[in-house]
Amino acid sequence: MMEIEELFDTHFHYYGESSPTEFWHMVETEVAVPPQADVGIPRRISAMAVGGDYLESCRAREFAQRIESAWFAVGVHPHEAAEESVARHDFSEFRGHPKLAAIGELGLDYYYEQSEREVQRRIFAEFLNLALEWDLPAIVHIRDKDDREDAYREAYELLEPFAGAGGRFVVHCFAGSPAWAEKFLALGGYCGVTGMVTFRKAENIRDLVRMIPGDRLLIETDSPYLAPVPHRGKANHPGYLVLIAAQVARERGVSPAEVAQLTTANGYEFFRLHREGA
Repeated sequence: MMEIEELFDTHFHYYGESSPTEFWHMVETEVAVPPQADVGIPRRISAMAVGGDYLESCRAREFAQRIESAWFAVGVHPHEAAEESVARHDFSEFRGHPKLAAIGELGLDYYYEQSEREVQRRIFAEFLNLALEWDLPAIVHIRDKDDREDAYREAYELLEPFAGAGGRFVVHCFAGSPAWAEKFLALGGYCGVTGMVTFRKAENIRDLVRMIPGDRLLIETDSPYLAPVPHRGKANHPGYLVLIAAQVARERGVSPAEVAQLTTANGYEFFRLHREGA
């Protein structure tokens, strides 16, 4: 069995389905059984609990407070932009929390368009400004209809000045074209890879994994969504991250341990976190 020192799930969602300690016990149990254990059992799993609205941001904070190897991000997903534009929650209560590590999830989703595009753009811009003000990286969601690039183009128009002002960002669950990947990478952005890399028809994701520079690559579960094969269709969780690392390793021609080491280091660097023993 291969020895894996640490894995960093840079994007997962905690919905309070069980207590943080119960949830994390399940994660540590699941990573130690096949097929996860066939890849290697990590000595440590770190995780970023991501907020998609005010309530989920509060849950993410609760999770990070209870789990030593977890941090949290606060933000408004584009699906929730319309509600936030009315409710106007005071996110300033999170500022300065010792485990707050990012602003997100935020961005543009023109696939479902659950919020009007203008509202999505306004909320996205507001939270990018918050990321600059609080000196935190942004976790960005971009999704478009299959034959369109409006969301990518308009997100780029907002991210270009953000990056120019010193902002840092990751396009999480990246599924855009190689051309868009190159444009975001040129701004200093990172790309997050999910369990989609294991999906049979997702050759575009595997192509991207081979082209992303090593120092800009992050891995994530986006759980409870996008469980990797052979768990596709089931609820996902950070314990399945090792399967994503294994597929990324196959695509890049290295070992899962090397992918774990690389992406964990990238995660700590991107979020500017202190690494145990460093």
